Amino acid sequence: MRQRNRFIFLRTQFLPMDATPTTAENSRYTLMLEWLKSLAIADDLQFSTITPASSDASFRHYYRLRKGDDTLIVMDAPPSKENNAAFADITARLAAVKLNVPVIVASNLELGFMLLSDLGKTNYYNAIQAGLEDAELQALYRNAIDSLVTLQGADHQGLEVYDAERMLDELSLFELWYVNQHCNTTLSEQERSSLAQCFAVLVADNVSVAQVLVHRDFHSPNLMMPIDSSLKPGIIDYQDAVAGPITYDLASMVMDARHTWSEEQQLDWAIRYWQAAIHAKLPVSTDFAEFHRAYEWMSVQRNLRILGVFSRLSIRDNKDQYLAHIPRVCAYLRLIVSRYEELSPIRKLLDRLEGRQTVLGVTL
Repeated sequence: MRQRNRFIFLRTQFLPMDATPTTAENSRYTLMLEWLKSLAIADDLQFSTITPASSDASFRHYYRLRKGDDTLIVMDAPPSKENNAAFADITARLAAVKLNVPVIVASNLELGFMLLSDLGKTNYYNAIQAGLEDAELQALYRNAIDSLVTLQGADHQGLEVYDAERMLDELSLFELWYVNQHCNTTLSEQERSSLAQCFAVLVADNVSVAQVLVHRDFHSPNLMMPIDSSLKPGIIDYQDAVAGPITYDLASMVMDARHTWSEEQQLDWAIRYWQAAIHAKLPVSTDFAEFHRAYEWMSVQRNLRILGVFSRLSIRDNKDQYLAHIPRVCAYLRLIVSRYEELSPIRKLLDRLEGRQTVLGVTL
């Protein structure tokens, strides 16, 4: 199965791309220029201003160019490697509910080119790293919560279903790439058996909640800072959206793999989301304690997968920058699995991998 890379699209559009293009990339670039020059608006495009706009782990490339006083983004997504029809489809679904997503100005799905409106150069993550006053931070995330509630009301009919089979398949990445490859460790038969039973319980719980449209990576790198008076965040990297658990995207946001949020902050945003979801009549539990447990269990599924994906990006793809986030993801995991006896096999394995000692159920 082709890798579904989650760390792609415009979220890195503000980063320089200084890698030397390959022959294939030069060929695509030439084809892209020919396509742009064939457009009805070609005379308004300032071709001399074309600059690389991103460098990421996908097969996509992005360029920024000027059109009058505005800028546009050109997406080069080779059709043999990327599902361009899915990108266009999800864009339409999110635009239909008035979310702040790129406008597709022009496209040729067969060639794999799109001309998109520019959502700006700064995402939430970089703004947070640069420093934000708490009042501004809270306002940004309240707007993000509102956008998430709106997103979950979008049409999800016909999307690929994020079901138990797919979740279990993703969990296999944890053992293969994190345990075996990153930690250079082999599970014992007892550990493998205990984890299999634990994963079955975990996944069964995760798929039992209501289904909505799921972004899959609703967190700070994929939320662009507002650039107009609406204060709505720009939403990107949604091309792999699925029909799945309503708890998933909240878990993505409050347990951000790129930035550590305190447990107090996580709880505050979870409560605000839950209240907004209830008000919007989304299918969440009316018992907050039950809802809280459900999204925490969903976060365990997500974070185990992320450990596998980040390890694979480093080992297979030589993208070692993802290793810096592994301690954070492990800390999120440990926080949750320590609360639930059903998830104790995960805690015990983390103890062993991190060289911790467990005595009478207490990790020392």
